[in-house]
Amino acid sequence: MVVKEELREMGIPFIQLELGMVETPYDITPDQHDELKKKLFKSGLELLDDKKAILIEKIKNVIVELVHYSDEMPNMNYSDYIAEKLDHNYSYLSNIFSEVKGITIEHFIINHKIERVKELLLYDELNLTQISQIMNYSSVAHLSNQFKKVTGLTPTFFKELKSYKQRIALENV
Repeated sequence: MVVKEELREMGIPFIQLELGMVETPYDITPDQHDELKKKLFKSGLELLDDKKAILIEKIKNVIVELVHYSDEMPNMNYSDYIAEKLDHNYSYLSNIFSEVKGITIEHFIINHKIERVKELLLYDELNLTQISQIMNYSSVAHLSNQFKKVTGLTPTFFKELKSYKQRIALENV
């Protein structure tokens, strides 16, 4: 909403406005670009005009949407899913991502999957088997191994840690 308001206030027409992307019927002037960049920055947003940075943001958005906001993980490789969503060769996407972020797309996905698993564990509505199925792990053991590798804790210990912290908090009330 902020971007739309700023564009209208500056008199910059746009054809399409999506999360992270604005399409204008013509190139904006360097002065308009600088002004828009400053206004967006004040609102906590960043104007990206570097093609690599834009592509990196698109990759990150696809992964975050997939891992955190999808009801089901796709029944295809993540590499195929990302390449299809962004209409680019996966090797190209992977190389740019690793070069700019210093981490592979695979590790970025794993980190986000583990963050999602933590959320699901903290909600305490699903057991580990259900979580591993939702998150498309081949087994509970695979999920547990990956969780421990990333966090240093087992999923069970992580969950118990939450209960322990809650008990301590209640005792201090």
